[in-house]
Amino acid sequence: MWEVFENSVVRELVEAYRPVWSVSHALSLMGWDSETYMPKGGVGERALARADLFVLRRRLLLREELLRLLERAESQEGLNEYEAGVVRVLKREVRIARSLPEEFVFEFAKLREEATHAWRTARERDDFGLFKPYLERIVEYARRMADYLGWEGHPYNALLDLHEEGLTVGDVDRIFDSIVPTLRRALDRVLSTGSYPRSHSLESVEYEQGVMEAVNREVLDLLGFPWDRGRLDVSPHPFTISMGIGDVRITTRYEGRDFRHTLFAVIHEFGHALYELQIDERLKASPLAEGASLGVHESQSRFWENVVARSRSFIPLVTPILRKRLPFLKDYSDDDVYLYFNIVRPGLIRVEADELTYNFHIYLRYTLEKGLIEGSIKVDDLPELWNSMMEDLLGVRPKSYRDGVLQDIHWSHGSIGYFPTYTLGTVLSAQIKAAIDGSLGGLYRLVENGELDRVRTFLRENIHRYGSTYAPKELVERGLGEPLNPEYYNQYITEKFYRG
Repeated sequence: MWEVFENSVVRELVEAYRPVWSVSHALSLMGWDSETYMPKGGVGERALARADLFVLRRRLLLREELLRLLERAESQEGLNEYEAGVVRVLKREVRIARSLPEEFVFEFAKLREEATHAWRTARERDDFGLFKPYLERIVEYARRMADYLGWEGHPYNALLDLHEEGLTVGDVDRIFDSIVPTLRRALDRVLSTGSYPRSHSLESVEYEQGVMEAVNREVLDLLGFPWDRGRLDVSPHPFTISMGIGDVRITTRYEGRDFRHTLFAVIHEFGHALYELQIDERLKASPLAEGASLGVHESQSRFWENVVARSRSFIPLVTPILRKRLPFLKDYSDDDVYLYFNIVRPGLIRVEADELTYNFHIYLRYTLEKGLIEGSIKVDDLPELWNSMMEDLLGVRPKSYRDGVLQDIHWSHGSIGYFPTYTLGTVLSAQIKAAIDGSLGGLYRLVENGELDRVRTFLRENIHRYGSTYAPKELVERGLGEPLNPEYYNQYITEKFYRG
């Protein structure tokens, strides 16, 4: 472990960082438990314990020993790429930690834990009023956080940068300006020609949870999920969480019908998990032992979920598993399953959205978040604004809070500035396909031949193994040969939905 850190000062710095990593490890495990198995009655104590640990982590990060070593490491000459990465990552972490007062860190952590459970109750009861006071405080804290961190151009930039280093409102606007016209044209064509169905009879077919759990496990086997280093569990909102390179856990949910939702949630989370699991073992328990950013992370999940698993090439690989466990599929051909996987229908729920409508959901959230942070939108106004924007963008209007403003867990986590990384990752997933096409003679040829190991290897060698050694924009350019280019996504969408 840590052989890549040859400089003695950097090695000391990594060793001094390990207690910080250990607290993060504990926080991740507690977070996973909060979302899966913790009794509801434990929320108060858990909120207090996690808040204390966030404060402890900050104190460990800002202790004099570590700061002196960081200053010495920064002055060293001839650092290798990993050593330079440690310095960059820790300088960024220290800057953020110094910017946020300890009392603020404690109170915000406690609020997020309480808000998450308030959101769950509000969603179950379809009552925005139960969550509203928590969200008002979340927004207030997010504004304060932006001011503490400092910003130029727009306060939302400070929050974007927290989730995606270097990302700005200008970057996000340029991406949407490029892809929205292509998505609009493709969606209009599909809806007018019926080239992809708006509904499918399999949507109403019920399944037993135990059977679908077995399906999901077999699909994870097909994809190459290492069970000795991972778990699959159940939560209200599917997620992936990493305790370290040797322990990465994913979840899904079971709704009892329309099996593609739980299946694709699992495939999506597999992409996140694979990233963490394929980080170089030599980076274990160091500042580099995690993905470069949320946007790069999302590119991995969207790549496996959409580019691979919703392709015609993947269908012959997965249908034998499905037919073995789900007898009702005997009446459906592979082409039927492909069309079922690729239903195109403007809908209310982001996590159930198809490829053509998904980014409209992100655009809505991006617009509302910017307004909340700049003060042009009030929390009181969110339900009506949400509903009206959905109607304008996709022609559908929520009839409940559960299907509208209460559908996502992110705001209860305080994750304002997170949503744009979904579109960033979705766009990048198509660029990854193009890179594999160019390097390995075609992604879909590999998928058809069942050579998913070669796909995993490409991702490991070009993206995963580095962890957070490079800033996300540099990682993309190094791994894929050029900066983020939305035209690859426009080409992918055009080929699949407009020409095809």
